[in-house]
Amino acid sequence: MRWLLNAVLVLIGLAAIIAVGGYFALKRDDIPYERLESQYGSPASQYVDLPGGVRMHFRDQGQGPVLLLIHGFSASLHTWEPWVDRLATGENRLGDYRVISIDLPGHGLTRAPAGYQASIEAYRDAVQAFVAARGLTSFALAGNSMGGNVAWEYALAHPEQVNALILVDASGWQDTRPEAAEEPLVFRLMRNRTLGSILLKLDSSRLVRQGLEAAFYDPALVDEAMLDRYTRMGRAPGHREILLQMTLGFRARNFATAERLAPLSMPVLVMTGDTDRLVPPEHATQFHEAIAGSQLVVLEHTGHVPQEERPDESAMAVHEFLHQAAERAPAAAAR
Repeated sequence: MRWLLNAVLVLIGLAAIIAVGGYFALKRDDIPYERLESQYGSPASQYVDLPGGVRMHFRDQGQGPVLLLIHGFSASLHTWEPWVDRLATGENRLGDYRVISIDLPGHGLTRAPAGYQASIEAYRDAVQAFVAARGLTSFALAGNSMGGNVAWEYALAHPEQVNALILVDASGWQDTRPEAAEEPLVFRLMRNRTLGSILLKLDSSRLVRQGLEAAFYDPALVDEAMLDRYTRMGRAPGHREILLQMTLGFRARNFATAERLAPLSMPVLVMTGDTDRLVPPEHATQFHEAIAGSQLVVLEHTGHVPQEERPDESAMAVHEFLHQAAERAPAAAAR
């Protein structure tokens, strides 16, 4: 009997050694901001210190009416580069705009202080602090995915500043699909303080690849450079903790309703890809129906990030919308 007990103890010991070895093999340390800035910054990169200890990375490019861009969950301002090229800086640009793109706290190259409490409202307030720091008074505001949620919350809070609102596959409606009711196992594990702290430090490249491929109609658009950018920026100091906060808090946010959105009176463009697998295209229809006078653009064979997957068509839709909004503005002011 003793030999059996000893054998079991040996097996448990081996399993523990393998588990520990596997953990250290998969463990990924933080990457210093300085290294990330040297790799993913650009000549257009600027930084501004905001109240509360946030050091926000942004780019301010082009001349003309201001278009402020807010990226989605786990993304960065790099997602907007195709629009910047077509609306602000490219030789064949559609119009002349001053396009400002930002990295939210816990994303890209923006630094947040230890203990930062992330939420849609916190991000809305971070955008407001940035707007105040840069002296912006009137601008068009666009957001993709979670950034769209931040954008419409911002427009509700500061309607006097937002002269046009663009929601690109925006989130914010409660997902009532049956498949959305069951919380993924990884999220349930993350809620365990001990397991969550361990899982948070492990290699996430496989999950990131799956998430990125789900965001595109054509998953072949996800290349190694994109995968490396997402995974490496996610390892900036404090970013993983903030991304986890947002992941676990999405179900408790202040969801969109027709009553909440009714006060939005500025011109609004609602854009969605027809095959978005992350935010149902039906949610775009809900935004369109809830916001009086809004326009709806549905791009065919397009996923969650039209600005990257259909840059020409999506940028043209934005240009036409902003041109129409500018033409209507003098008439409205004259009344």
